[in-house]
Amino acid sequence: MISFNVPPFIGTELDYVKQAIDAHKICGDGQFTKKCHAYLEERFGAQKVLLTTSGTTALEMATILCGLKKGDEVIVPSFTFSSTATAIVLTGATPVFVDIRPDTMNIDETKIEAAITDKTRAIMAVHYAGVACEMDTIMEIAARHNLKVIEDAAQGVMSYYKGRALGTIGDFGCFSFHETKNYSMGEGGALLIRHPEDNDSAEILREKGTNRARFFRGQVDKYTWVDYGSSYLPSDMNAAYLWAQLQEADLINDNRLAIWNTYAEAFAPLAASGRVEVPTIPAGCVHNAHMYYLKLRDLQDRTDFIQYLKDKGIVAVFHYIPLHSAPAGLKFGRFHGEDRYTTSESDRLVRLPLYYGLTQEDQQYVINTALDYLHKN
Repeated sequence: MISFNVPPFIGTELDYVKQAIDAHKICGDGQFTKKCHAYLEERFGAQKVLLTTSGTTALEMATILCGLKKGDEVIVPSFTFSSTATAIVLTGATPVFVDIRPDTMNIDETKIEAAITDKTRAIMAVHYAGVACEMDTIMEIAARHNLKVIEDAAQGVMSYYKGRALGTIGDFGCFSFHETKNYSMGEGGALLIRHPEDNDSAEILREKGTNRARFFRGQVDKYTWVDYGSSYLPSDMNAAYLWAQLQEADLINDNRLAIWNTYAEAFAPLAASGRVEVPTIPAGCVHNAHMYYLKLRDLQDRTDFIQYLKDKGIVAVFHYIPLHSAPAGLKFGRFHGEDRYTTSESDRLVRLPLYYGLTQEDQQYVINTALDYLHKN
């Protein structure tokens, strides 16, 4: 069976985890957490980065730091994971869903402004498949309407928009290091902070509402409870696992890109004939090969395709059920405008196996099996 995903493993992870254990520092903000912070800040030009327990909690921190409250609204695509909307709902605010672009599956930047009301406080830009949203337009709209911008870059580590790393463009950016992501710590994430004036509030929020971070830097002689907070710190053992992969970030990225490009070359003729649609990478965007997907004719075609691959020992999967049509979406949010593409495009999309270390032999088997179905049907 060829799996859809295999968590990345370089080989030095266990050595680093043992070092964390031997240092008797396995809770948060140990040596490996600090190494990861420094690496991410330098590599991506981020003002400040804080590891979190997940991409979800990074989003939660971002919405809290934006000051969202009951009665506020946040504009967000419906084609995304539940965490994007849940982070909004937890503050009491309302997610206002708008349609997506069919080429990138990202939020349609031309639909945002019409959805703005006097209650709108932020825009949540989700970079699907590690391909950037049209951030210049989004940032310009946000500036004119005095809105915060949160980048859900859970899938966007090592992706860029016009030379800027995803997650560093908006007020806050959020990475995920879940086992399904390009770089993993099992469960984990990171909050990227653009403005230095938000650093202290973020550290207090992350450290159970205390000024403990300032105490350890020698800025205060004792630490105490100063504001609302929770525990968003991952174990240093998780950070040690991630550190091994960050040290080989380019190796992992190059391997994934090679797999992605092989898929792209294999399916280009069928895309040209109109049998399938393939990912679009707009000018100015550098992607990270987070996923390779095909769009089939319709829901039935996709269902048949997935079953055909499964019968041949290949796991291919569809993605999100649009949030606005989900039970919680109907309860907590609303859709503004016409759902022209969100549902119809999500019904057609299927993701092929793509992970660090996928062998050429296995990938060729996936390609040959997929082509066999597509040529016959």
